[in-house]
Amino acid sequence: MNDPVSRTMLLLDIEKYSDRDDVEQAYLRRVLYDIADRALESAGVDETLRRRADRGDSVMELIDAGASVPALLRTLLTEVPAQLHGYNRRASSSAQIRLRGVVADGYVAVDEHGGWVGSDLNHACRLLDAPLLRAALRERDNGFALCVSEGVHAGIVRHDHHGVRAADFHPVTVTSKNGPLRAWLHGPVPDTGEDRGGAGEAPVPGTPGDVPAPGAPAARPPAREAPAPGAPAPQSPGTQPHAPSGGAVFHFGSGSPRFGGSLVGGDQHGVSGGRVTGDVHLGGTTGGES
Repeated sequence: MNDPVSRTMLLLDIEKYSDRDDVEQAYLRRVLYDIADRALESAGVDETLRRRADRGDSVMELIDAGASVPALLRTLLTEVPAQLHGYNRRASSSAQIRLRGVVADGYVAVDEHGGWVGSDLNHACRLLDAPLLRAALRERDNGFALCVSEGVHAGIVRHDHHGVRAADFHPVTVTSKNGPLRAWLHGPVPDTGEDRGGAGEAPVPGTPGDVPAPGAPAARPPAREAPAPGAPAPQSPGTQPHAPSGGAVFHFGSGSPRFGGSLVGGDQHGVSGGRVTGDVHLGGTTGGES
C-alpha cells in the first residue's frame, strides 16, 4: 500500500437509483459521469489532477491537494444545478436525475489492488449516505443537496470566499455506525430530529411540569393514612409538639394550648411569671382563674 496523501474528495450520488430498470440506470450513469466531468473541468481540475472510483449509483473523485477548493465549490453550487435542470427538462419522468454531493478533505492511501483506504474517506461516505442529507435533497427544488466536512468548512467556507457564502452553510450532526459526525449543510436544514437529543423524562405527578390535558379533572392530593389506634392525631401546620419527661405532649400553635387531650384556656399565671390567657378545660371540667 502506498503512503497516505492529502486529497480533496468529491462524492456524488444519484437519488432512487435502485428504483430504476437497467436501461434507466445505464442512462443515469452516463449523465452522472458527464456532470462530474463538466464540473471538474469548469473548476480547473483536469484529468491529471484527479482519480475516479465508480460505485454504481455514485462516483468518487480524489482531487490533488493543489487544486482550488473554492473554485470546486463555486462550480458545484452554480453549474451543477444548471446542468441538472437542463437534463431533466429533456428527460422523461422515469429518467429524472437528482444528486447528493459531499466535499471533504483528508488523507487517503491506495492499496496494491487500486482500492482506496482512509478513515477520512469513510467519514465522507457516511456523510453522503446520511438520512439528513437525503431529507435535504427531497426539499431542494434544484435537484442538488451539498454537504461539506468540518475540515472544508474551517479551511474554506467560513472565510466567505467569492461565490461561497458562509452564511448559506449550516452546522449539522449526522448519525453513523461510528457515532455522530459534524458537517455543514448548504441551504435549509430539514427537520428530521437527527441532530437533536431524545425526549426528556416524564414529569412526576404534582410537579409544575405535570400539566393536565384540557378538560381533564384536576389531580386530587394523595389521601392521608388513618392514624393507628392510640396514636396522636396529625398535627396542624405550624404546630410544634413538645414532650417533657413525664410523657405528656404539649402543643403550641394556632388556637389555645393543649396538654395531652385537655384544652387550656383562661388567664394562667405560672410560677416563673409566665402567663396563658383564656379558659381552662382539664378532663372535661371548666374552671376560672387558678
